[in-house]
Parts: sequence; C-alpha cells; structure tokens
Amino acid sequence: MAVKMRLTRVGSKKNPIYRVVVADSHSPRDGRFIEIVGRYNPQSQPSLIEFNEAKVKDWLSKGVQPTDPVSRLLKVKGLLG
Repeated sequence: MAVKMRLTRVGSKKNPIYRVVVADSHSPRDGRFIEIVGRYNPQSQPSLIEFNEAKVKDWLSKGVQPTDPVSRLLKVKGLLG
C-alpha cells in the first residue's frame, strides 16, 4: 500500500479550505484517509498553515511521501529539510 501525505478539499464552493491528510495513494482526493495531520486556508491573510508536528514527524519517519504542494507547506513551517 503506497501512502502519501496530501491535501483534501473541505470548503464550500469558491471557498477552498484544505486538510492535510495521510491517505492511500489509490483513494480519491476527498475520499478515505488514514489520519488528519494539519490544515491550510489560503484565503486568510497571511495564509493559515497548521500542522500537528508530532504526527507529521512520525509519518515522515515511517516513509510517507508528501505531494509537491504539501512539501512546500512543510518547508514553509520548517518541518521538511
């Protein structure tokens, strides 16, 4: 089972808010996930980026691959080298 850390959309129409989740790479974007590890709201000024650092570090140590947008968010917060 290939597991990825990725964004899933939870906002209403024209109001995107995202959760950062750990999910099987074969499940749909807004489908099943294993665990929620953070939030991202691009509409607030400045953008809201929150992570549960303990969960993120634990999943990264297990070999979870973040997608490109998630890796950029992790670099902004200093969780990814």
